[in-house]
Amino acid sequence: MKIAMLAPIAWRTPPRHYGPWELVTSLLTEALVARGVDVTLFATQDSVTTATLDGVVPAPYSEDPAIDAKVWEYRHLSYLFARAERFDLIHNQADFPAHAFAPLIDTPLVTTIHGFSSDRILPMYKPFEERVHYVAISDADRHPDLRYAATIHHGIPLDDFRFDPAGSDDLLFFGRLHPDKGAAEAIEAARRSGRGMDCYGIIQDQGYYERSVAPAVDGTTIRYHGAVGGEARISALGGARALLHLINFDEPFGLSVIEAMACGTPVIATRRGSMPELIDHGVTGFLVDTIDAAVDAVERLDTIDRAACRRAVAERFSVERMADDYIALYRRILGG
Repeated sequence: MKIAMLAPIAWRTPPRHYGPWELVTSLLTEALVARGVDVTLFATQDSVTTATLDGVVPAPYSEDPAIDAKVWEYRHLSYLFARAERFDLIHNQADFPAHAFAPLIDTPLVTTIHGFSSDRILPMYKPFEERVHYVAISDADRHPDLRYAATIHHGIPLDDFRFDPAGSDDLLFFGRLHPDKGAAEAIEAARRSGRGMDCYGIIQDQGYYERSVAPAVDGTTIRYHGAVGGEARISALGGARALLHLINFDEPFGLSVIEAMACGTPVIATRRGSMPELIDHGVTGFLVDTIDAAVDAVERLDTIDRAACRRAVAERFSVERMADDYIALYRRILGG
């Protein structure tokens, strides 16, 4: 089985810090190679992989201002689709622009939809559903008017996330600084519960950060550390009492949720989007509808077994399970 894996080009694959689509693309690629699948990764030329790396984009457009996103995205797509006949299947992780090429090739195309953001994108999905095999990353993110081949939850390499059986007394916010992600709500819940909180993530909305986050950051009780990777990221995810994930949108998945749980950290999340699929209420965290409920949940964290959080990830959200699910889908599409 020869697979062409099409990565986005906003960030390197895998990303140095932020880049969830690129991260999942890397995790799946490496797991497929480990299972003996012949994978060619089409990504930025600075990407790192055990697969065969191919592509024409010199660097990620979010890191190099010389890279025009639209120009290089279409060159990236054209380069792969001109070579489509070399592969048994193309797995598109780079959103809907790839669908424009689907009628021009015979090679089967799988698209993992990393979040169905709006009905406005439906015209680049619906007309191609006979030609493209769509994968949802959660049942909550399935669009009612679209045909899907499967729902496949993301998975992570459990061994990369060190278990912390104790955590600390402080809370954690881990995500983009954007109204959708609920940093302001997390800060309010932390302050009302009388606990300190460490905040990590890129500033995606500068105005929001300056209005709703920066005034609360005092360096003592509320601490902002920016984006973080490597060992510091693992320590942050595991060294907390709980992750506060008080989102203001229907999140399609939430990698930080399962990453925190893998480290033993329970999650207090808004009952929206995929959160009920990721969190077992009262076992691996709490699903809440208000900040008041989040504050109450903080007081009930003693009832959560941190080892149960890690077990849930091992059982349901491992990278091995994700790879097996995709291999089964590939085989079904290819007829064996």
